Amino acid sequence: MTTSGAHDQELSAGRTHPRLVERERETAVLRDLVRRTAAGRTGLVVVKGPAGIGRTALLRALAEEAERRGLRVVETAGAPERMLRFGSPGAPLGTAALDTSAADGRAPARGGRSGDRTERARAPFASPDGTASPPLRGPLLTCRQVVGSASVTRPTLLSVDDADRADLESIRALVRLLRTRNDLPVLLALGWRDREEPAAPVEWAARSTLEVIRPRPLSGPGVATVVRRLTGTAVEAGFQAGCLAATGGTPSLVTGLVSGLGELRLPLTGAGLEAASGGDIPVFGARVRRLLHGQSPVAVRAAQAMAVLGDGTATTTGAGLARVETTAFTRSLRRLEAVGLARASAADTWCLAHPAVRHAVLTGTPSRTRTHLHGRAARLLHDSGAPAGDIAGHLLASPSVAREPWARALLREEARTALLRGAAEHAVRLLRSCVPPGRENTCDPVLVMELGIAESRVDAESGIGHLTSVLDRLPGPGLRLTALSALVGALTRTGRTGRAAQLLAAQDTGSPSGRARLQLLEADMLLAATDNRAAYTDLLEGVSLRLDLPGTTAEERALLAGRAFIAVSRGERLPQALSAADRVLLSGTPLTDSPVSLAAAAAALAYADRPADAAHVYRQLLEGADAVPDPLRAGLLALDGEAAQRLGRIDLALRSTAQALGSTPGARVTHHQTLALAVRLHALLDRGDVVAADALAGTVPPDAIDDAWQWSEYLAARGRLRLAQDDPVAAVADLTECGRRQELWQRTNPAASPWWYWAGHAHLAAGDPAEAGRLATRAVDLAHSADFPVALGTALELLASAGGERGRLQILEDAESVLAQSGAALSLARTRVARGRALLRAGHVGPARKVLRRGWDESRALGAHALHEEAHGLLLSAGARPRRAASRGAGELTRSEKQVARLAAAGRTNLQIAEALFVTRRTVELHLTSVYRKLGLSGRKELRSALGRPRGGADAAPARRER
Repeated sequence: MTTSGAHDQELSAGRTHPRLVERERETAVLRDLVRRTAAGRTGLVVVKGPAGIGRTALLRALAEEAERRGLRVVETAGAPERMLRFGSPGAPLGTAALDTSAADGRAPARGGRSGDRTERARAPFASPDGTASPPLRGPLLTCRQVVGSASVTRPTLLSVDDADRADLESIRALVRLLRTRNDLPVLLALGWRDREEPAAPVEWAARSTLEVIRPRPLSGPGVATVVRRLTGTAVEAGFQAGCLAATGGTPSLVTGLVSGLGELRLPLTGAGLEAASGGDIPVFGARVRRLLHGQSPVAVRAAQAMAVLGDGTATTTGAGLARVETTAFTRSLRRLEAVGLARASAADTWCLAHPAVRHAVLTGTPSRTRTHLHGRAARLLHDSGAPAGDIAGHLLASPSVAREPWARALLREEARTALLRGAAEHAVRLLRSCVPPGRENTCDPVLVMELGIAESRVDAESGIGHLTSVLDRLPGPGLRLTALSALVGALTRTGRTGRAAQLLAAQDTGSPSGRARLQLLEADMLLAATDNRAAYTDLLEGVSLRLDLPGTTAEERALLAGRAFIAVSRGERLPQALSAADRVLLSGTPLTDSPVSLAAAAAALAYADRPADAAHVYRQLLEGADAVPDPLRAGLLALDGEAAQRLGRIDLALRSTAQALGSTPGARVTHHQTLALAVRLHALLDRGDVVAADALAGTVPPDAIDDAWQWSEYLAARGRLRLAQDDPVAAVADLTECGRRQELWQRTNPAASPWWYWAGHAHLAAGDPAEAGRLATRAVDLAHSADFPVALGTALELLASAGGERGRLQILEDAESVLAQSGAALSLARTRVARGRALLRAGHVGPARKVLRRGWDESRALGAHALHEEAHGLLLSAGARPRRAASRGAGELTRSEKQVARLAAAGRTNLQIAEALFVTRRTVELHLTSVYRKLGLSGRKELRSALGRPRGGADAAPARRER
């Protein structure tokens, strides 16, 4: 392996050549050979290995060492074309070339002291006619004479790089010469590329004179050394591991990868390498292809087959695609593994070494060949019973095969599966390959309908066009209803409620089945309108929301559920709406009714302060969620988490929302997941984990927030977070915007969302009790008239906080009494702590202790750590000594508190901790305060003994003394 910019140093000093990395053993052997030749002995060394491993660098290092010791150095290289004798075009290497009696007294070959060096020729080494010549005749005899005459006056190094590319007779002649004249002080060095063909000079040489050097691939530290020499900077561990995986430790690939990333202006990090792996990396890709095409044709076909099939290629499948015998395929894979291009991934399965290698191989495969391979791969996988998902990608890359009947059926099957997963864009790609553009009218109308349904979620205009074009051509009323439902939904989501209503009005309602279809379509229309505020507003102005349907059919129940949900959200006709929701849930089952309608009815109950009833329904639906589309499942989990959070079941809320969000980044959450995001923020704040809540909110960029009602709930949760971070101005801004959006969506029921409660407390923190009182009074009036106990109790608690001292205790007592019957355990505990504080402020110490003790116990049982700490502090102020035996110790700290405490114990300042954890300094201060209380500490200097000496403490940055 060669690098540039190293300090000069000599091999003879016992150190590695400055340009070589991890070649200590090899250079030691070469030094010894040079010493023996200088002492008059014959030697033969073969530097053998795959392309790019560093054979040429070792031969150059050998030549420099030979020069330093006074040997004559002659260098050349093999070539397959018919060219020259052992020399250059103008001066073929004959006796005169090495004859010390030449006219100028100096040999044209490289060697000797610095004063008699001349430019050396690197000429191809081949027989004059390109065919095998009899030994010791013609030019071969001349070679023998030349070597003999040269070695008489000075020991000689004869170096032949790429010797495997020269004609074998020339190489064989030189080797035989050394066997017969072992008295000659000549060192013959051959650079030999590993090939599948067994031909090599080792069989022709005497074992006593032969040394074979096989340079090894670089290790991880070796890769790091090379990168450091090339860039002058330290190497990230992630990049070191990724570079080693991508290159197999082959030096030329390592340098090519570093150069390629530099051209792309990507950092030499694991993330930078991952970002580049999806495309062709300059220099690196070219070297991979050059290395691959230096292998046998079978190995090239094997690599192309693996590149097309992807990771985990079974040997039999890969051999079938490459059209070679299994044994030959396996042998070729071993060769590719030896040069760092492939690796065994499991039993009898293989893959290319890295995605960047795979992309380089695919790029180097001609387009027509690549398309053909994908088509054959699809058929091979299909015939072997592979899953449709493994086959579909190959069909997309081979359009001609995708139009075959078996392929079209498979693509349609996979598209249905994709829709269930919520991958509508993928479903559209699959189905569009079955419907050539401009030929929709000649295709199966059911296929076009399936395409239109998939498109209606990602490309509404195309979906509407396709669904409209086949509406009258579909066979059977069931298919027409399916197409009409998707069309009405797409029109509504794009704000064209008038046209959607016209389609509904055109339906035949003269028969029971016709009326049922109309009810189902209207229910679909209501559901679709919740994705578009303008459509929702228009629809509510022109559509009846009658709630007196008996609910005897699934279609009636679907319509009732949608109407009940809207009525409860608006706080209108609440007794009728709740009766309708109850009828839906009593008569409907997951087997007969859509999970969407059942979930809507349950949500109506949750928004009427009946979260326990709603949670029971959500659990039933989730238990049978195997056949439920993934987006709907995410919505069910979000609703389940919301019900749990309303009931004070913080851990359950966190589990449900974690499942709903999965690994989806905040910038790409769906509307279903947005509600889960909001609920999770609330649950984290309930638990007192401000740092985790802040980190979660930080994943959502501002431009991700759109007009959907779910984002209003997110703004409410984020406003509460800002309040917990002592930023009332930002809290008021978020919560005021949330209130504005709630009004536009007509979500005026105070039990539907607690935004007004947190907005009131934000106004109090900002010094505006009047606005807080206005919000509380309005919520009290609405909740009292609707008989919503949780909303009423929390509104009374806010009203007491916003009002003066007069009447406060009575209002809080009323709030506690109302909440005690509601099942909202966390709201009750919060109100008890507020009442205890008010009693303490009024001088009623004994009653305050009693109330605070209950709030202290309840908040601890619920896992509401922040509320528990607040109650604990108030109890101490009241002169109580609440027991701490179970709560002392690091085990009581939240994960975020432990992170902050460890860094503080290691000597970091609050500012340094905030920067390390990407939070505000105020958040760090809040966590440290909580840590001190939980551990019974007086300040930062006691943290280290309380937690134990943290790892890395000695290396921590010096800190100011802080508390």
